[in-house]
Amino acid sequence: MLDELSIRGLGVIDEAILPLGPGLTVVTGETGAGKTMVVTGLLLLFGGRADSARVRTGSEQASVDGRLSLVAGSPVGTRVREAGGELDDDTDLVLRRTVSASGRSRAYVGGAAAPVAVLAGLAEDLVAVHGQSDQLRLARPAAQRGALDRFAGLDLGPYEEAYAAWRAADAALSDRTARAAELRRESDLLSHGVAEIEAVDPQPGEDAELTRLTARLGHADALTTAARLAHDAILGDADDPTTDAANVLSLLAGAARVLAQQQGDDAELDALGTRLTDVSAVAADLGADLAAYADGLDTDPARLERAEARRAALGALVRKYCDEPEPSVDGVLRWAAAARDRLAGIDVSDEALAALRARRDAAAAAVAERAAQVSRVRAAAAAELAAAVSVELAGLAMPDARLLIEVKPRPATAGAPHVSIDGVDAAVTADGADEVEFLLAPHPGAPALPLGRGASGGELSRVMLALEVCLAGTDPVPTLVFDEVDAGVGGRAAVEVGRRLARLARERQVLVVTHLAQVAAFADRHVVVDKPASTGSGAVTASDVRLVTDDDRVAELARMLAGSDTSTARDHAAELLADAATDRGAEATKRRPTRAAKGGATRSGAASGTRRRA
Repeated sequence: MLDELSIRGLGVIDEAILPLGPGLTVVTGETGAGKTMVVTGLLLLFGGRADSARVRTGSEQASVDGRLSLVAGSPVGTRVREAGGELDDDTDLVLRRTVSASGRSRAYVGGAAAPVAVLAGLAEDLVAVHGQSDQLRLARPAAQRGALDRFAGLDLGPYEEAYAAWRAADAALSDRTARAAELRRESDLLSHGVAEIEAVDPQPGEDAELTRLTARLGHADALTTAARLAHDAILGDADDPTTDAANVLSLLAGAARVLAQQQGDDAELDALGTRLTDVSAVAADLGADLAAYADGLDTDPARLERAEARRAALGALVRKYCDEPEPSVDGVLRWAAAARDRLAGIDVSDEALAALRARRDAAAAAVAERAAQVSRVRAAAAAELAAAVSVELAGLAMPDARLLIEVKPRPATAGAPHVSIDGVDAAVTADGADEVEFLLAPHPGAPALPLGRGASGGELSRVMLALEVCLAGTDPVPTLVFDEVDAGVGGRAAVEVGRRLARLARERQVLVVTHLAQVAAFADRHVVVDKPASTGSGAVTASDVRLVTDDDRVAELARMLAGSDTSTARDHAAELLADAATDRGAEATKRRPTRAAKGGATRSGAASGTRRRA
């Protein structure tokens, strides 16, 4: 519930604080006084579009602050904390929105800066604003269908899931069919590439290994010669006895014998002799290894030729199928894996198309079944809602008026998605297969015409209010705001409008901007926005916003009735207040227990409030 609204620098308002509370609060004032800015401020506070043109001339920014009371444990509190904000005493929430003269907008939730979308999200659980533009929206089929679904407590989730699955299956089949030739060409190219790669059968890292192998085979003779020369230098050539005295091992052996002759005479020389013996052993091993290396080298030209041919085959694959920054056989293998995956997904065989078609048809059958359930729920709810609204219209000085709600299959059109529902071919969208239309017959014998063509502005106002009364039990928000929805209404009908607004206010907080004294008389709290005195500033200040009671309230109602504060107007105003008080007292004795609503409100009305899944 909104406890207080503070507005600064918005439109004609320089600074104003509106004290709010439970029940019915009305805001009145002369034309141009700035009372509509109250609704503008509320819209801004709850995520509405920021317009720098609304910033008061001479002000750097406009700001709107709202203080709200939440029910303990409300999900709104959880969302506030998720946004980084805090609640005061676990139930009090402060929201703030600013708009600079340059158009920059900022939002604050529970003292923390937050995206404007967070305010808009909170608004869904906190407040619903109805203005004169809602009367025009009420004439639109989408708004009428939405109102009926609210009354029915209809949960479209299962249907929407089935519809999305059907459209996805149909799109997949259409794409596969339309692009069959293109996909076949792509499939042929990919299949050819995979077959070519599989024929060569490259192995991971094989190109690098072949590079090393061909380098060795290509230099086998030179490597053999170098290894043998090194071997002969160390061990000598077995085929040339003349090398025995000059090889390294022989020289080391001679040196060892010389040192051995002095063994025992000097410890240091003995250690050097031991090291010389070790070097001789290492030289002997090295010579043997060089001989083994030379003997193991493959100098077969045929093997080199085979290796070069294999490298050429792999290189051709790399050039053709690897476009990576560092081309390699591994890149070719990755291309082949991706190609196989793609081939699995673009199967255009008759079997694959038949499988997609079967999937599409099964999904269409599921949509038809769900849509039929939605239609049955809507048809049943339409009769209930039409009867309930007609009863309310009788109380709103339209005793012979009847509201009819037609629910019929949406005609199938060429190119639009459609399914057969109960033997009727109907076009379907994400909201079902129904056309919902509200028709009004204002008096007996008059044809029932669509609201957009057969209802006046005053009749639309009353139809909308009657709908709100009937939908009160289905709307979870604790605060309803009405901006001059009584336009075009007067006399006894105006009294009935006030009576029904007061009835709505029994279940939740209701804020009404009105120009009708008959409506204002039913208020629990009456706020007046006075027109600024002629001081040159033309600004509404805090002193221009008054909470009126007793004689001040009688004077305001008199002004609203007669345009001036005369004794006759005062008598009429006092009578209105007395009648409203009597009426409200009588209504209070008839109140029935109601169920708690989301966000701390309670719910009543024609609808059961139970969501029906379809």
